[in-house]
Amino acid sequence: MANSYTDYPEIKFHMEHELMSRIVELKERNYADKDQYDYAPQDFEDAMDSYDKTLEIVGDVTANVIAPNAEAVDAEGPHCENGRVRYAAKTYENLDATIKAGMNGMTMPRRYGGLNLPITVYTAANEIISAGDAGFENIWSLQDCIETLYEFGDEDQRKRFIPRVCEGETMSMDLTEPDAGSDLQSVMLKATYSEEEGCWLLNGVKRFITNGDSDIHLVLARSEEGTRDGRGLSMFIYDKRQGGVNVRRIENKLGIHGSPTCELVYKNAKAELCGDRKLGLIKYVMALMNGARLGIAAQSVGIEQAAYDEGLAYAKDRKQFGKEIINFPAVYDMLALMKAKLDAGRSLLYMTARYVDIYKALDDIARERKLTPEERKEQKTYAKLADSFTPLAKGMNSEFANQNAYDSIQIHGGSGFMLEYKCQQLYRDARITSIYEGTTQLQTVAAIRYVTNGTYMSVIRDFEAQPVAPEYEDYMKRIKEMASKLEASTNAVKEADSQELLDFCARKLYEMTAYTVMCHLLLQDAQKAPELFARSLNVFVNYAESEVEKHFTYIRKMDVAQLDNYRYTVAEA
Repeated sequence: MANSYTDYPEIKFHMEHELMSRIVELKERNYADKDQYDYAPQDFEDAMDSYDKTLEIVGDVTANVIAPNAEAVDAEGPHCENGRVRYAAKTYENLDATIKAGMNGMTMPRRYGGLNLPITVYTAANEIISAGDAGFENIWSLQDCIETLYEFGDEDQRKRFIPRVCEGETMSMDLTEPDAGSDLQSVMLKATYSEEEGCWLLNGVKRFITNGDSDIHLVLARSEEGTRDGRGLSMFIYDKRQGGVNVRRIENKLGIHGSPTCELVYKNAKAELCGDRKLGLIKYVMALMNGARLGIAAQSVGIEQAAYDEGLAYAKDRKQFGKEIINFPAVYDMLALMKAKLDAGRSLLYMTARYVDIYKALDDIARERKLTPEERKEQKTYAKLADSFTPLAKGMNSEFANQNAYDSIQIHGGSGFMLEYKCQQLYRDARITSIYEGTTQLQTVAAIRYVTNGTYMSVIRDFEAQPVAPEYEDYMKRIKEMASKLEASTNAVKEADSQELLDFCARKLYEMTAYTVMCHLLLQDAQKAPELFARSLNVFVNYAESEVEKHFTYIRKMDVAQLDNYRYTVAEA
């Protein structure tokens, strides 16, 4: 029987990284739960076995329920009826299967009914489900919003809401509005405290809300009257059982049809404050968005995998001029690069997830006791790594998802343009990944300070210091040359002392950084498992080398004076 986890040894490889020992140590806290919960691990080996079995269950549900239902869900989509969302019929089958399989509350502590799994394992589950149906993954994965409630809510809120999510209730994050997309400082949904009701009342409109008719909502709203910026925004919890929010309409989207994207109308909707006032955008939404961006990176990798699978299967089967098209260099070149991007992007995804795991586990421990000086240092190190790697993982993988989906259709030729082939759905589903939860341009904005302040270069130098097997020394030499070109390009832009030039070149510096980092990660993987990654390493280094050289040449020839050519060309158009 097919299994979307065990059929892909590359995922299991990333579950066995050496950092997992530290992650398990922090997450399990000396296996304190083992005597209280029969499903809590007894030791490290037991924990790893538990993670493996959990992902086998996710892989089974995905391969045998979610993926087979994807076409029907995409064709039917959700409906808006009397202010409520009704999912596609097969979506309810998917939800029922995930609930019965215990696939909810994955990262939450056991005391609330969760599985206490590391974010790295949850990320793998996200990837697996996305490969089956990215639209359904949007509904299922929004359980991750509970991380923000767990982190910033009070104990009473944790006890009331977290068990419900662990039992299968859905969540959403209601952030954007008609006039506040990427610019969340402009959010104007009004929150007014009612002494009579003893709660906050929310009034206004939210737009582009994924799974907007969920059971539990985290809502960004303006609590401070007279303010116009982010300092007047707070985070609220809205419980659908309280009423007061209706779905005005479901957006008619290009892709991810199974996931309802809603416009919501709040009319005196009762809500409660999550955390402190005025920190909604400044602190809580940033935490929420970082988690969501890691989720979209996982979704993107799932689409990359599915697109590669579809292209490979078709190329093996389709014959032209007397032979299978996979034997034509023009086709196997495309497939090899799709696989290389997939392997490089996946390595970046899981390294980011591990960094997040360590710093979040230490954050959690700090709520119970004071961290030791060594733990504080570790927490600071991994928080910075997580913050710097997340925009790389989200931005690059979403671009790779789009590229792989495009190439999968190209391999299918005319058949790829026909709706009966899955590659066209993947193409439509992939397009949103580089837009929502922060466009690739915004990921560049988030990352560029780490380019200019040397954070990424410090990580790259650490990678360069790692031992390399003799047969891989040439790869290391070539990757070091990429790093040198990145450093020279960064210095050239900085020396120009022009913010506009830096902004103009930022995307190229961002990509040069990401390619260099991914080459290092893939080099590390290939040395541990050459049977899985050696060929992808060769293909990806060739590709990355040419991309870095392209950007290096461009930046070397660019200066402040040339910006006028671009600015005026656009203005005159």
